[in-house]
Amino acid sequence: MSNPQDILRAPHERIEQIQLEGFKKTAVNCYENIPFYKKSFDDAGFNPYAITSLADVAKAPFVTKQDLRDAYPYGMFAVPLDQVREIHMSSGTTGVATVGGYTKHDLDIWADCFARGLWYAGCGKGDVVQVAYGYGLFTGGLGAHYGSMRSGATVIPTSAGSTERQIRIMREMGTTALCCTPSYAMHIADTAIDMGLDPAKDFTLKCGIHGAEAFSDNLRAELERKLDYKVLDIYGLTETMGPGVAIECLEQNGLHLAEDHFYAEIIDPKTGELLPDGEWGELVLTSIDREACPVVRYRTRDITRIMPGACACGRTHRRIDRLHGRTDDMLIIRGVNVFPSQIEDVMETFPEVASWYRIELTRRNGLDVVTLKAEVNPDYAFDEIAAIERLQKRMKGAMKSALSVNIDVKIVEPKSIERSTGKAKRIVDLR
Repeated sequence: MSNPQDILRAPHERIEQIQLEGFKKTAVNCYENIPFYKKSFDDAGFNPYAITSLADVAKAPFVTKQDLRDAYPYGMFAVPLDQVREIHMSSGTTGVATVGGYTKHDLDIWADCFARGLWYAGCGKGDVVQVAYGYGLFTGGLGAHYGSMRSGATVIPTSAGSTERQIRIMREMGTTALCCTPSYAMHIADTAIDMGLDPAKDFTLKCGIHGAEAFSDNLRAELERKLDYKVLDIYGLTETMGPGVAIECLEQNGLHLAEDHFYAEIIDPKTGELLPDGEWGELVLTSIDREACPVVRYRTRDITRIMPGACACGRTHRRIDRLHGRTDDMLIIRGVNVFPSQIEDVMETFPEVASWYRIELTRRNGLDVVTLKAEVNPDYAFDEIAAIERLQKRMKGAMKSALSVNIDVKIVEPKSIERSTGKAKRIVDLR
C-alpha cells in the first residue's frame, strides 16, 4: 500500500493532471445532477463536456453563499439522500444556513485532509489529540476527530467548554496536540495560569491545530510562549468540506492547499477577474472529487493570496497566505476600507495591550464611528488614569498613521471582554 503522504511531495505536473481529471468529472456531475448548475452553466454558455485544460475552470460561472442558501436544504446534493452518511450546516447567523452533505468517500477525503495538519506537525501514532472544537453541526469537532484518527493518533473528544476540566484532562492524560479555535486556546492558557499552573511545564503539548477564525502573528507568538508548542493555522469552510482545505506546516509560512482535492483561484473581489500568484484577492474554490455536494468556483469571501515559490519543507502543494480578512468583514470608515487584521497589526506594536479586543460600530451625529476596545495586559497599572489616557492617544495616532482613518481607542480592564469556547466575536454592530 502506498504511503498516503507521498502525494504531498508529488511533482506539481502530476497534481495538475489530478485536478484536470477531477474537474472534468465534477463539472459533468454538477451539470447532470444539480438543477442549479445546469441552469447556471447554460446561462453562462459553459460546456462541461468540452473541458480540455485547467484554464477552462475560469470559464465557469461563480457560485455564492446565497446560491447555496437558496437551495436549502438538499438542492445542492448531487447524490440521492440514501447515499449521504453525514450532514453539517453553517451557523446561519446571517441568514439561512448552508448545508453540506458527505458520502463515505467524502468523509474519507475529509479525514485525510485534516490528518495532514498533524503529520505536518510531526504527530501521528503515539500522540494524544484533544479535540476542543464544538461537536455537532459545526464542522470543526468531527473534522478534527476524523482527521486525528486517520493520522494514527489517540483522540480525546472533549468538545468545547468546561475549561478547567479540559485543563485537567490535558495534564493527566498527556495531550500532545490541541485542536480548537485560537481564542479558546488562549482562554485555556490563561485559565491554567489563573489555576496556579505553568502550562509550559505542566502540559506536554507539541502542537495546536487552530482555525475557524483569523488570528494575528502576535496572538500566535503569545500562545506559543504560554503553552510552549507550535501553532499551525488551518483553513476550511462548511461550503467546501470543513477544516483541512489548507494547513500550515512547521515552516509557518503559508498554508498548503490540499490540491489533490481542491482547485484554488484568486480573483479581484470587485471585478471577478483572475489575479496572478502573489497578489491579494478573494479565494475561489472548486472541489474536484467531492461526491455529495461538489462546488464549482465557490466565492469564499476570504482575502488571501497564492504564495509564489516552493516551501522550504519540500512539499509541492501550493500555499495560500494567512487570511487577511473577509470581504464581508471589511469596514468602510469614511470611505476607507479597513480589515480587522489591519487593526490587529497596529495593536501588535503596543506591548501594553493583550490580544483580546472588540471592534464596536456606532453612529454619532449621523456618522459611523468605530471604537477599538482593547484589554490592557494584567501587569499594566490600569488604575493610573493618566497613563491609560496617554496609551489610548498613542494607539489612536498609530491607527490614523497606518490606516489613514480615525478609530477611537478605549483601553479596558484585563479579562473584561467576553471569552468564547468557539469563534471569538470581534466585531459588534451597535448602529
